[in-house]
Amino acid sequence: MKDGEVFGTTQAGEPVRRFTITGGGLTANIIGLGGIIQDLRLAGHDAPLVLAYDRLEPYETDKAFFGAIIGRFANRIRDGRFTIAGTRYQSERNFLGKHTLHGGSQGYFHRPWEVSLHGRDFVTLTLHDPDGTMGFPGALDVTCTYRLKIPGTLSVELTATCEEPTLCNLTQHSYFNLDDGGVGDILDHRLMLNASAYLPADAEMIPTGVVKPVDDTPFDFRQARPLRMESEGEQVSYDQNFCLAPTRGPLKQAAWAQGATSGVEMEVWTTEPGVQRLGWAAAPTSRSPASAWSRRSGRTRPTARISRRLRCGPARCTTTSPNTASGCPEPVSRPGYCSKARRSVSNGASAPRT
Repeated sequence: MKDGEVFGTTQAGEPVRRFTITGGGLTANIIGLGGIIQDLRLAGHDAPLVLAYDRLEPYETDKAFFGAIIGRFANRIRDGRFTIAGTRYQSERNFLGKHTLHGGSQGYFHRPWEVSLHGRDFVTLTLHDPDGTMGFPGALDVTCTYRLKIPGTLSVELTATCEEPTLCNLTQHSYFNLDDGGVGDILDHRLMLNASAYLPADAEMIPTGVVKPVDDTPFDFRQARPLRMESEGEQVSYDQNFCLAPTRGPLKQAAWAQGATSGVEMEVWTTEPGVQRLGWAAAPTSRSPASAWSRRSGRTRPTARISRRLRCGPARCTTTSPNTASGCPEPVSRPGYCSKARRSVSNGASAPRT
């Protein structure tokens, strides 16, 4: 599909198009590279809601995965090794030279997606991932539909079908800041997560396999509270998977967040049993190449994948490692079964919640 506008040209000389959708008081720009949400705006709120670049070039070298679709496997795979049906596989080790991160160096965030449908309030992108890419078995056909709905809702639906059993754990990797688009930090944003347990990670950010209750820990967000919390004089940093439920289910609320000064609120709903909340990120440059994001500019993401710079996105309770036993759902897709995840993010300005 050739509508939309040319956003830029890749280093390989390929044009990348940008598609605008509008609905429910929101306007979003989506680019073909990585299926990235390049801009998201709420009527009546001047600042952008997501962190982004205003040019294509930074996206080609971006290490923070701003706004991209992540696959074939979101998060980390210990040693890049996994076993399916008795066969052992080795995926590319692009994290610390030891583990696989977000599907490898040529994950879905760096691939060109085809726009198959585009309407006023939606855009559908598709990607064919060949057998053996980054070490993953079997071809995978992936579809992502972004849709804007009333009231102020961004819906993300990810589906995938495969030719043979393979890992599949998809997510959307936007960073949200509900106050100023990332000029300031999000430590005074308030956050609520409907999670009674989380998955501790080791020093290399690999889940240990333990499912730990959030009671009496800095990871208890069951009651809305600011992200600002210190431990031994240091701000607590969050990069854990929070467990919402033991299995996938109907669309339900996973999180709520509110900007410290704007009054803008966000709800995150998902079909998935886990949410990844990241309270830090060393993001490089913003829409203005001369300015730098602060270390805590914002993000929260639901796994199914409001600020790591507050970011929420879809992923499973197994945004862990597929070879780490944690009692979470198996991230394996099989022929004849359509892997499907839905995430809904609603934004609006309303009175503070107590």
